[in-house]
Amino acid sequence: QVQLVESGGGLVQAGGSLRLSCAASRSVASMNRMGWYRQAPGKQREWVAIIINGGSTNYADSVKGRFTISRDNAKNTVYLQMNSLKPEDTAVYFCNARYWGDDYWGQGTQVTVSS
Repeated sequence: QVQLVESGGGLVQAGGSLRLSCAASRSVASMNRMGWYRQAPGKQREWVAIIINGGSTNYADSVKGRFTISRDNAKNTVYLQMNSLKPEDTAVYFCNARYWGDDYWGQGTQVTVSS
């Protein structure tokens, strides 16, 4: 079992920045992968960014160059630094962990970007 707790969401103006945090109950270095997803009202959940066990990262085209995923193994925490935010980034952001083939999700944190 893995528990994930997100924090750091909020209201920000377009062009601003936010940093989301995802605290895990187990070592993040032991996860097969960890990632961030988001779900806007009336839309399906979509993948945003991922960090693999070895440390490599990948991003959805819509956030590439603006968002950065990272992890702090000592704090068992994964971060999503979001810069140059746009109104279309407004969504509930969820942390995901894959551990021994099972997927775990946090409760989500709301990000609202005003124009």
